[in-house]
Amino acid sequence: MKHRYFLLFVLLLTTAFYTKAQTTKQTTTVRQVWMAYMNQTRLSEKWGIWTDFHLRTKDDFVKDLSLSIIRLGGTYYFATNTKLTAGYAYVNFFPTEGHANISQPEHRIWQQLQWHTNYSRVRTMQWIRLEERFRHKIKNDDELADGYNFNYRLRYNLQLFIPLNKNKFAPKTFSWVVNDEILLNFGKEIINNYFDQNRFFTGLAYHVNDHDNFQFGYSNVFQQLAAGNRYRSIHVIRLFYFHNMNLRKKEKGQ
Repeated sequence: MKHRYFLLFVLLLTTAFYTKAQTTKQTTTVRQVWMAYMNQTRLSEKWGIWTDFHLRTKDDFVKDLSLSIIRLGGTYYFATNTKLTAGYAYVNFFPTEGHANISQPEHRIWQQLQWHTNYSRVRTMQWIRLEERFRHKIKNDDELADGYNFNYRLRYNLQLFIPLNKNKFAPKTFSWVVNDEILLNFGKEIINNYFDQNRFFTGLAYHVNDHDNFQFGYSNVFQQLAAGNRYRSIHVIRLFYFHNMNLRKKEKGQ
């Protein structure tokens, strides 16, 4: 009888250790550079187009490439500061663990509501974005498999601009920028990582003119991987150029 209790104790202890090992957080730290060109062009009173391009390194800031994105969309303006955009993005994941010799493509359909608010000393930009993600399945390090993994992702982004001079947001001046974006996964294929990642950024914006700005600074991305107990903390140097164009025809007298 004593042996039975001892075996039961060992079994329970082993199970406890196994469960703890499965749930222990494992965090990997990497260092990357994120570069992007973001363009919003207004074609008429109600319609416009969205274009952005992204390129990210893999680690040690300059070692190899990890990802590229080309994103396109059409925009409907409810008002100058409120707009709805929908479009398509092509994402390329360069070779890495799990597909060491081939890139993994992803197709995204996306919809976004974006709005701006201007105060006397602060500007804010917010968006809510929904993505439908079709990521190509991987067979091995050298070959893609048939079909795609699918999930939805919801993103909320808040950005604040605080001017660093008396001329506020005048051309050739700087603003302090604080930005945070949270990304959440959902769908039947998501099991362990409903929380995808949080992206925090702080840095400076150089206002090239009344509409465009160049942002540079530091971002920390904390990401939960599909295993559930594996995380990545990414230290990022972020370099983004925001280009806004207005192609509306001016009325006579303007």
